[in-house]
Amino acid sequence: MSNPLRNATFRQLAAFHAVARLGSVSKAAEEMHLTQPAVSIQLGILEDAAGTPLLKRSARGVKLTEAGELLATYAARILEMWREAGEAMAAHCGDIAGLLRVGAVTTAEYLLPPLLLEFVREHPQVKVKLQVGNRAETVARLAGQEIDLAIMGRPPAELKTVSAAFAKHPMAFVAAPTHPLMSSGRLGLQALNAANLLVRERGSGTRTTLEQLFKDEGTSLEIGAETSSNEAIKQMCAAGFGVAFLSLHACVLELETGRLGLLPMADHPIERDWHVMHLSSRPVPAAAAAFEQFLRVHGQAWIHWRLEQMRRTTGATAQPAAAQRVKKARSAAA
Repeated sequence: MSNPLRNATFRQLAAFHAVARLGSVSKAAEEMHLTQPAVSIQLGILEDAAGTPLLKRSARGVKLTEAGELLATYAARILEMWREAGEAMAAHCGDIAGLLRVGAVTTAEYLLPPLLLEFVREHPQVKVKLQVGNRAETVARLAGQEIDLAIMGRPPAELKTVSAAFAKHPMAFVAAPTHPLMSSGRLGLQALNAANLLVRERGSGTRTTLEQLFKDEGTSLEIGAETSSNEAIKQMCAAGFGVAFLSLHACVLELETGRLGLLPMADHPIERDWHVMHLSSRPVPAAAAAFEQFLRVHGQAWIHWRLEQMRRTTGATAQPAAAQRVKKARSAAA
């Protein structure tokens, strides 16, 4: 049997893939920096080669036919493999280039940008696409191969991944320095349930860690307020609305300036690890492999340096009552 697509070109596949993704010839033309007629011509040639319509055109745009749906899957795989081949050849010649697709949980957005910046300084031909979301969203992106690397606290049990810890992740219960619990003796988790506990939404790594802490102690968790934003939690907490469980990477400035303080609790702050991971079933593009290695070698040192720089820049001192706990938090975060 003859292959109807034997004369198809990468240019035609790229035009079709863009239209299939965006649902519009005009948007595809804009993305590819071509005119709409040029994209339409490529699509027409590809449809002639396939021997069947690939798109259904309407006033609302275009939709894929059954044949178009079939071809779109292969087009995406072919173009992705060709991109990876180009990056692999560049790496073979000693150049790290291409698109670095990274997904990170929300809390990691406080520590990842300076690491990406330093990596790109070393490899200026690398372009970065960073997607931030909660843990569930980041796991879904990794599973769907929308990202090459994921940064989160724990590798997902539902996926087969290759992961490595690259830095310590301190987390703690915090409150406004004027909060009544700040002057208490050693607190237990039960005492926090009556203090309007501010928590992240289900699906976030911080929420999962918090739930596990209460479960391990055999204490029920009573939530005062829930939000998907670390910033909102910090603002509410600093205003005296309640107490919160947060990554110390997310609230270094607030601790340094005395807007927040660590609650007096035993074994506090707690430490977990940051992990970088990729799917075990999929080859890692050269840029992603290089960044993964960069994190393993330099991640902890860069985080420590950034936290120290931030401390020196603010030149601020925490309130006396919380000074020792802030110092301890600083040390743990480093």
